[in-house]
Amino acid sequence: MHLIWLRSDLRLHDNTALAAACQRGPTAAVYLITPEQWLAHDDAPCKVDFWLRNLKCLSQALGELNIPLLIRHADTWDQVPQVLAELCQALSVQTVHVNEEYGIHESRRDAAVAMALEAQGLGFHSYLDQLLFQPGSVLTKTGTYFQVFSQFRKVCYNRLHTALPRRVPTPKAQAALPLASDAVPEQVKGFAPPSDTLRALWPAGEDEAQRRLEQFADAQISYYKDERDYPAKPGTSQLSAYLAAGVVSPRQCLHAALQSNQGEFESGDIGAITWINELLWREFYKHILVGYPRVSRHRAFRPETEAVAWRHAPADLAAWQEARTGLPIIDAAMRQLLETGWMHNRLRMVVAMFLTKNLLIDWREGERFFMRHLIDGDLAANNGGWQWSSSTGTDSAPYFRIFSPLSQSEKFDGEGRFIKQWLPQLAGLNKKEVHNPDAVGGLFGVADYPRPIVDLKHSRERALAAFRALPSRQAVGGVYE
Repeated sequence: MHLIWLRSDLRLHDNTALAAACQRGPTAAVYLITPEQWLAHDDAPCKVDFWLRNLKCLSQALGELNIPLLIRHADTWDQVPQVLAELCQALSVQTVHVNEEYGIHESRRDAAVAMALEAQGLGFHSYLDQLLFQPGSVLTKTGTYFQVFSQFRKVCYNRLHTALPRRVPTPKAQAALPLASDAVPEQVKGFAPPSDTLRALWPAGEDEAQRRLEQFADAQISYYKDERDYPAKPGTSQLSAYLAAGVVSPRQCLHAALQSNQGEFESGDIGAITWINELLWREFYKHILVGYPRVSRHRAFRPETEAVAWRHAPADLAAWQEARTGLPIIDAAMRQLLETGWMHNRLRMVVAMFLTKNLLIDWREGERFFMRHLIDGDLAANNGGWQWSSSTGTDSAPYFRIFSPLSQSEKFDGEGRFIKQWLPQLAGLNKKEVHNPDAVGGLFGVADYPRPIVDLKHSRERALAAFRALPSRQAVGGVYE
């Protein structure tokens, strides 16, 4: 018998490791519940719930092919080699198949599992699946990992011209095994189930992921470049949670986008080109994770920025976390995150820049808070986004380019529709006032809405001074300016 160990690849179709295992003969699947590890990695309760709901759908789909799904427990990844070795022994498994995951802890876990299984004479096979290109295969002329996205993208384009990543066939039904599937738990201790409202926004299963992908590619992708920055519009694909959990593959996304654009990825429909570039940004940050492991260790990509004098300001941090900064676009975005497990990408940049520049609070506080609440939380993308916004990362915003929450709000939510959706107490303001209720006047501003916790102009100057004060100013100047 052969075993596929499922992780962030909760789908039947275009699943490289599943296809490879099934080609070898009778196959069973296993999924590990690892609550202590998930807590250590700040995985959001809504994300764990999403995994379990998708696992239940996948169990049914696998069952129709007579592939049983086994559920095992291992509090932390340290226990995984023993748990899998014992399972393989009990079932007389010959080979174990996995789709590669990235990050220091993931790599160490898989290396330890491979060693434990090989000590028993079993085969451990891992496959490229959640990326289009193997990390280490897209390098500069001097053989290093790219640090600038546009250069990385150029090499990816050249590769795509040569050969498109192929989707793998869906396994066929196998003869029934004398092995019953385990029940997928409804919830895991330590992870409170989210509201029914949140769950309804993110239905589980491959059918839903494919429906979203097809609808986006057919009806919306052409408008993506123009509409993706407006949080009140349905301008994005809403696929990020499904990609992060592996309910849809990047190959399926790429092929759908190409199909909508006559097979082109750098000419033709500007919406399709822009969306394919977003898939490549996802790729870029995962390659960064492998090429520069320090970002997995809560370290700044640019070492000199470790010396930024971040403020210890628990009251300001709490106001940001609890959507009461007194800046409507920030609070509306944070309210969206808290209630839906998701935040519009433009707003992720706006709130991150506000925390790291206007409040001068360490980006790691924001990164952790996002991971604890995002249904699409992904270490590489989340870290990449936070380090971009805080000017500590690769290809990041220059430290002197600081978004003004007010101008971002006026530009991308001009009518105040998004703000009023999430902050109903501001519904009575006109489209000019809604961005900055404090300017409306009156001794206490708008009822039920706080005054701003920070002066934008002064806080901007404070952030610039903190970055200018970094040691090796010359080197920093070269990096940023």
